Amino acid sequence: MEARSPQLGLKYKDLAVMAALGKSGGDLSQPRHVVYYCYATSADAGRIIAEAAQAQGFTAAVREPLPKDPGRWAVIAETNAVLSPDFVRGNTDFFEALAELHDAEYDGWEAAV
Repeated sequence: MEARSPQLGLKYKDLAVMAALGKSGGDLSQPRHVVYYCYATSADAGRIIAEAAQAQGFTAAVREPLPKDPGRWAVIAETNAVLSPDFVRGNTDFFEALAELHDAEYDGWEAAV
């Protein structure tokens, strides 16, 4: 699922999310609420990731770790956008690189139908 489609350059896992949205009746040519998730190993790293996401036009917040998952600050980055291949590819690459740079985990994205 981490490999990329030779036609679009999208990861197969991203294509699967887009296909599921389409099967659920989502018109991918229309803007929708999109959420990206990263998990940072510190509050400071989470804030840096959130600030970088905000600089890219996302609304972003850092959430405190859950009791069952201490040491993982969730960074939630949200926007409204059309799920074009360029948008999905660019933002997947952006959040993966950001997570790697700050020793965080990129956990993917979801979108409203």
